[in-house]
Amino acid sequence: MPELTGGEIVARTLNNYGVEYGAGIPGHGIWVLLDAFLQDGNDVELLQVFHEQSAVHLADGYYRATGKPMAAITSVGAGAANTVLGLATAYSDSVPVLTITGAPPIGMQGHGCLQELDRKADNGLARSFEPVTKRRWSIQTIEELPFVLHRAFSAMLTGRPGPVHIEVPMDIQAQAADVNLHDLERRLPTGRYFPDPSAIEDAAAVLRDAKRPVIVVGGGVINSGASEELRQVAEALQAPVVVTWSGKGAFPEDHSLFVGPIGQTGTIPGNAVPAAADVVLAVGCRFSDWSASSYSRGITFSMPPGKLVQIDIEPHEIGKNYPVEVGILADAKPALADLAAAVGTVSGGREDYLAEVASLKADWAQQESTRLDSDQTPFTSQRPLRDLRRVMDRDGIIVSGSGNTQGAVKQSFPVYEPRTHLTSAGFSAMGWATPAAIGAKLGRPDRQVVCILGDGDFLMTSQEIGVAAQHEIPVVFVVQNNSGYMSIRGGQRKIMDRFVLSEFTRKNEPYTVDMTAIGKAFGIETARIEDSDEMESTFERALASEGPSLIEVPTSRDAAGPWVPGWWDFPVPAYVEDERQEEYREKLLAEQHQ
Repeated sequence: MPELTGGEIVARTLNNYGVEYGAGIPGHGIWVLLDAFLQDGNDVELLQVFHEQSAVHLADGYYRATGKPMAAITSVGAGAANTVLGLATAYSDSVPVLTITGAPPIGMQGHGCLQELDRKADNGLARSFEPVTKRRWSIQTIEELPFVLHRAFSAMLTGRPGPVHIEVPMDIQAQAADVNLHDLERRLPTGRYFPDPSAIEDAAAVLRDAKRPVIVVGGGVINSGASEELRQVAEALQAPVVVTWSGKGAFPEDHSLFVGPIGQTGTIPGNAVPAAADVVLAVGCRFSDWSASSYSRGITFSMPPGKLVQIDIEPHEIGKNYPVEVGILADAKPALADLAAAVGTVSGGREDYLAEVASLKADWAQQESTRLDSDQTPFTSQRPLRDLRRVMDRDGIIVSGSGNTQGAVKQSFPVYEPRTHLTSAGFSAMGWATPAAIGAKLGRPDRQVVCILGDGDFLMTSQEIGVAAQHEIPVVFVVQNNSGYMSIRGGQRKIMDRFVLSEFTRKNEPYTVDMTAIGKAFGIETARIEDSDEMESTFERALASEGPSLIEVPTSRDAAGPWVPGWWDFPVPAYVEDERQEEYREKLLAEQHQ
């Protein structure tokens, strides 16, 4: 075959491997590689973003909506460094993203060339990618590029998935060599990790004997495509189901066995049911402090005395935060299928338990209605969620930003199918939602996509609505404007009775940005909702539009977020000398993770 440049090797391989899109910014450190995508026969479409962080977030949202990887491609030095936050977000949530950046020419490394960090190591920036990727490679020869590329895809997509980073020096992008491009299908393992049959039998025995079982669902169920098997196990056991942030969508929220989300911003029944469970079946869930109420016994979980059956594809997670009665190392889909067969059907004995759960859910629905149905202005965070759910398709995709909006969506926006609730969970990165929603719509043009986020979150990457405008990608951006970082202010006031840096103010008055003016400046349709009577119709018009739109919703600073039924280990300063210190010490002493 003819010789190929390093750039051509990358472009052709991504094309051969079925990558449909790449996003990035063409700095000098990558423009030779990017030029190769213009060669005849290459079908990878490139989108320009306005910040390199957003290229990774866009690819992140694309994968979460489709289950297919996308590339983020950007320059050397500052351009490469800007991808680190996006990679950390994807890594925390086990999302495959292929990130390719430039690097100083090999012959220049160590000389302090433009955009090189060399005081501690030649090309020292490369080390910053280690903690935020599943694997990283710094290419040294053009001949190794095909080998590294198939290994990168294998690392991204197998086992517990995650992002990878490949650094291609500028000279290698331009050099040519006679190489063979590798067939990905012959380089990836086939099949899934099946569980040990004896572990399945042990788990089934524990679950059959349970009086108050509960199933905790994490993002691993969605990554595995195991929603149907999850439903089979839940129905066989007649066990209530609760979800983490990443697990939301794995189980239909209108199913009678669905209870709610868990953790600090879970729901009252979502925390009460697992806290009182005698057996917890956790699937693809890593028990973060946010989901487990910082492991304080009796708030979200009580293990022990409760018994834990844990299924995970990552051995590192099994038994990490709670001791297991049975630990099952396996892919969630075959593990749940085998468990459903082993459990059989549990007949009777759960009626009183399920009636108690139903009563908790009814009480919670009544509490929720006080904000969902409120017509106060500025609006509660929950009020637009009610009308948005009414007009969105059942399989529409909701993308939520971090903070109050994220918690409100978790609690009060029901979803019914996998990959229809997307949020930055483990890293909770502000600025993620706007580009991620564009990626989601890019990958699922057949689905409605609504991005709902606070003004503080939106302003971090608001410029990316220009990407939607340029390419006519019809995402609906709903900005809940409460003039500040109100989730932070709420925590500050609760712990310390005062706050700092969390309100947007000018001359001691609330300072607000005209969000509709931002939308108009980028050339997209805009609306501002002033009256609750116009909310539903405004959302309907936006969803029917063939282009992107931005809707500003004035939101109350003081009724702006979710309820907080759980707990988060936020240390109380020593100079706060009241009941808060006693409450903190009490919950701290009850933490079970040590």
